Amino acid sequence: MSDLPKVALVTGGSRGIGRACAERLAKDGFEVYLTYVSRPEEAEKVVAAINEAGGEAKAFRLDASNREAMTAFFAEEIKDKVSLEVLVNNAGITKDGLLIRMKDEDWDRVIQVNLTGAFACLREAAKIMVKQRRGRIVNIASVVGQMGNAGQANYVAAKAGLIGLTKSAARELASRGITVNAVTPGFIQTDMTAELPEAIVSKMLENIPLGRLGGPEDIASAVSFLAGEGAGYVTGQILAVNGGMYM
Repeated sequence: MSDLPKVALVTGGSRGIGRACAERLAKDGFEVYLTYVSRPEEAEKVVAAINEAGGEAKAFRLDASNREAMTAFFAEEIKDKVSLEVLVNNAGITKDGLLIRMKDEDWDRVIQVNLTGAFACLREAAKIMVKQRRGRIVNIASVVGQMGNAGQANYVAAKAGLIGLTKSAARELASRGITVNAVTPGFIQTDMTAELPEAIVSKMLENIPLGRLGGPEDIASAVSFLAGEGAGYVTGQILAVNGGMYM
C-alpha cells in the first residue's frame, strides 16, 4: 500500500473548521478527501483552493448519518484505492432549543449526525487502518460537551458521547498503531457565530481569558499536530482549544 496516495479524509470539509482542516492537511502533504451534504459549490471552492496551492483534493457528497452510504463510500472510494492515513470526524449540525420544548426529531437528528455518523465513519476507517497497522483519527467534539450549555441538550449529549467514543476507540485500536484523539473547540469565528447578536458575543468573551474568539485555523493547527509524526505517543486525549475557557 506504500505506492497508494496517502489520504486524509475530512468529513464536513466544505466550510468553517472542516475547510481549515482540509487546507492545513493538504499543506502537510496529504491528498485530501472532503465530504459535504449541501452546497457543492462551497466544496469545490475548497478543492480549487487546495489544488491552486499545489496540493491535491477531491470532494464527495456524503450524508454522515446514512450508514449504508458511509459503507458504500469507503468500499468505492477508499478501500484498496488509497492509503487512509488520517480521518477527521468533523461533520455536524445543530438544532437548538430548550430541553422541555425540544422536539423528538430535533434530538434524533442531531444525535444521528453528530454521534452515530461519527461512529459509522470511525468504524469504517478503523477497518482499513487496522489492516494497515497505522492511522490517525481526530474527532472534532466541543467545549460544550465538557461543560454543558443551555438550549443545546442534543448537541451537548452528542459531543459528550463523541468524547467517550474517542477514549474507548483509542484503547481498542492502540495495539494496531492507530491513535484516536479529540479536539474540543471553544467559541470559534465561523458563519454560525458571525450571525450571533453582539451582546451574546460580548458575553462569550467575558468567559475567555484570551479575550477573543478562536479561528478555524486554531483548530486546524491542533488537528495537524495530532495527525503528524510528533503525536505518535498521544492517544485517547481530549485537546481543548478554547482560549483558556474552562468549566
